[in-house]
Amino acid sequence: MMMLAAILGAAGVAQAAEPHPVIELRQYKITTGDRDRFIELFEREFIETQEAEGMTLLGQFRDRSDPDRFTWVRSFPDMGARQRALTSFYLGPFWQSRRATANPMLVDNDNVLLMRPAWPGSSFSAAAPLPAPGAIVPARLTVVSIHYLWKAPDEGFTAFFRDRLAPALDRAGIPVEAALVREETANNFPRLPVREGEKLFLWATRVSSEGAWKTALARLESDPQWPALREQLFDLEERPPQRLFLDPTPRSRLR
Repeated sequence: MMMLAAILGAAGVAQAAEPHPVIELRQYKITTGDRDRFIELFEREFIETQEAEGMTLLGQFRDRSDPDRFTWVRSFPDMGARQRALTSFYLGPFWQSRRATANPMLVDNDNVLLMRPAWPGSSFSAAAPLPAPGAIVPARLTVVSIHYLWKAPDEGFTAFFRDRLAPALDRAGIPVEAALVREETANNFPRLPVREGEKLFLWATRVSSEGAWKTALARLESDPQWPALREQLFDLEERPPQRLFLDPTPRSRLR
């Protein structure tokens, strides 16, 4: 788990031109009733085989709000490594021999955010081991918040979040485990489309339950600094944030 101290370190906001990891948040719409079958196929066939090409699969999830949505996160050392890894995997014999099994279960697989750390060290940690097939490992609820902004995040929002909002969240018992912004470099594997042109800021936390999340939000609202923080947050957002409540699948690293 990434500690809040690392998030709030003295390092400045990451710039797109500097070497940095890239992260894909992929939300798939699965044919009705087939999500569990797709997860079983995915976790049996597509974790180790992708990682063999240089990707890291950080987590796979069931979305609580939609029984037909499967969300997963993978990362790459940089954009060049992403292009090489995706080319090797999707044009290679393993995927070519199995895509006819996987693809019919996908209603929509284009809801993809290509992201980078909002500042150095603010990505998801990949330190957790990959659960073995059949292992029973305790899991928490992952909550992902996506803020839709009037301006690019580096025009004020990232600094506001890092320096003021994240400490308030931490005081309330909502530790920020990742903070990401959209990768500005053009998609270098266009066979897999990504969402483009949006002004986004994404952050993630893990809590024991949805009840614990609501309790922590109540603590946040009782913070004397919250009214001013909330007013500034509203000024920076184009519309209310989107929240994903995600339950880890059996072989998710993030859990």
